[in-house]
Amino acid sequence: MTSPNARVHFDPAAMDGGAFYRVLNSIVVPRPIAWVASRSAEGVVNLAPHSFYTVACVSPPVVQFTSVGRKDTLDNVEATGEFTVSMTPEWLFEQVNATGTDFPHGVSEAEQVGVALEPSERVGVPRVAESPVAVECRLHSTVRLGDSTVVFGRVELITVWESAVEDGRPRIERLRPLARLGGNEWTALGEVREIKRISYRRWAEDPTIGENLRGQ
Repeated sequence: MTSPNARVHFDPAAMDGGAFYRVLNSIVVPRPIAWVASRSAEGVVNLAPHSFYTVACVSPPVVQFTSVGRKDTLDNVEATGEFTVSMTPEWLFEQVNATGTDFPHGVSEAEQVGVALEPSERVGVPRVAESPVAVECRLHSTVRLGDSTVVFGRVELITVWESAVEDGRPRIERLRPLARLGGNEWTALGEVREIKRISYRRWAEDPTIGENLRGQ
């Protein structure tokens, strides 16, 4: 009888690249979404969702997103040296998805899907007006990896709706961010669990912590 924990092997050397990409997207989940606004050299604003997005460095503050292939966002950021990342809130779900449409070059996704933009504070690229969080960035550097380019942005300013901030930090339940899963799957905020990190001093002083985790 087959074990319920028997493993299926997905070998990138033996699979079509697109097929392996779909597997990779299905296991690196959930992924936050960078809703990147950029401006072309001709002044056209581009708005596109990128689900390979995270913090790259704390000091100096740097965020990163990955452009899979050569897209308008990458061209614009390299041309102007700046961009904004707006959080993708649950209430703009359909608009976020629609900005991923392969509109022709020079077409503003924000205008096509009805997303209102507003001026940023430190950079010349606008942010999404209906998003509770915007990160204003200047280009730090890019790294080419195979068919993709990782874009690193030095954070110049983060702006958050006042109504979403409590005790000096944004509250996740008021931001209601969307995240990407595998295939065409998305998710919204589910159960929020809170737990403190265990210091080694506490671990050493209280042996029951380890015993409980090991089921002893």
